[in-house]
Amino acid sequence: MARSSSRNRIKVDWVVVLLYAILVLWGWISIYAAVFNEEAVSILNLTQEYGKQLIFMLTSLVIIGAILISNYRLWTNFAPLWYFLTMLLLVGVLFVGKKIGGARSWYGIGSFSLQPSELAKFATALMMGYYMSLPRTDVRKWPNRIVAGSIFFLPALLIGLQPDVGSSLVFISLILVLYREGMPGYYIGIALAGIALSVIGLMFPLKWALLGLLTTSILVFLLLPKRRGFFLMNGFGLLSASAVVFAVGQIMENLLAPHQQVRIRVLLGLENDPSGAGYNTLQSLIAIGSGGWTGKGFLDGTQTKLNFVPAQSTDYIFCTIGEEWGFLGSALLMLLFALLIGRIIWLSDRQKDAFSRVYGYAVASILFTHWIINIGMTIGLVPTIGIPLPFFSYGGSSLWGFTILLFIFVKLDAERWNRLS
Repeated sequence: MARSSSRNRIKVDWVVVLLYAILVLWGWISIYAAVFNEEAVSILNLTQEYGKQLIFMLTSLVIIGAILISNYRLWTNFAPLWYFLTMLLLVGVLFVGKKIGGARSWYGIGSFSLQPSELAKFATALMMGYYMSLPRTDVRKWPNRIVAGSIFFLPALLIGLQPDVGSSLVFISLILVLYREGMPGYYIGIALAGIALSVIGLMFPLKWALLGLLTTSILVFLLLPKRRGFFLMNGFGLLSASAVVFAVGQIMENLLAPHQQVRIRVLLGLENDPSGAGYNTLQSLIAIGSGGWTGKGFLDGTQTKLNFVPAQSTDYIFCTIGEEWGFLGSALLMLLFALLIGRIIWLSDRQKDAFSRVYGYAVASILFTHWIINIGMTIGLVPTIGIPLPFFSYGGSSLWGFTILLFIFVKLDAERWNRLS
């Protein structure tokens, strides 16, 4: 009897739970500071974002409890169903979703809004775990790579059509899972080369970019030894690179919204617009820099209190940390995220089944991409593409989505402990 009780005990990894709790609570404090109103200081004021976020936090506790007491097979066996349902939601929002910030990404239900792309993250991670754990799946074989890649490319495409380029990039980052599972590393090199070609396509006129690629191809032909298949590979490389450069230009002009185009040009130094597209980043940098080593103190940030930075409780929440908590507080926040992601990877490596391992890698990839891009936006290293800082930024869909994503892994890891007991 005692043995059965021991096996049914939920033994979660408390390091992950503690890091989650610290990040969520610190995020709520930062939201409170970002939208602080001296006439509405009550934390239960539901007209303020911090009041609403508190409700989101309480409902997240319910979600956590439901996940931890659920049968883990609800997530492993029914992964295709979760994936199918969220893909339906992503298709539906293109037709009936409400437009916010230039993107049709939300379902409006009265005063409540739901962003299906946040739910698609855990569903896609589950589907990756499901497919990669099948006995016949071997990512060293081309057909398996194509199927695995299509699992995360489909939601990326649907989200890109909203258009929400930032969230699309998060799904593309799941290629790191395939690499971790044995896909050759040169694919990562191809992805980096694609990024470099994209920058070339954005910075130079098409004819000059193509001329540069042709010159490079000729130099490769003249300088490198002529091995078997050399001519074919050189020609294929030239055509592929030219196609990427051309496609980037078309996407820039025809798919991205005008304000997104300007943000990218500002980042690349092609435009100088400190009062327009570059305003957010400029004000964010001022706020972060003004915090110095130890910050100005809680509720004492002038940039924060005077609302100089737009979207400060959502996409630009990190600049509140920089101003009020300074370099030391910012470094602590970075450390907390690094510890959480590192812990997830460490636990993933110790899973006894492929599903849990792959799902853990997917969770780490998604959190890492959000973390790096969001912080990069606030300090001007990447364009403002509007993705939240996990567990920190204001929003119910974001907090719930990340909570579900993380605690499904906590549940799967707990089952590993139960199987060992």
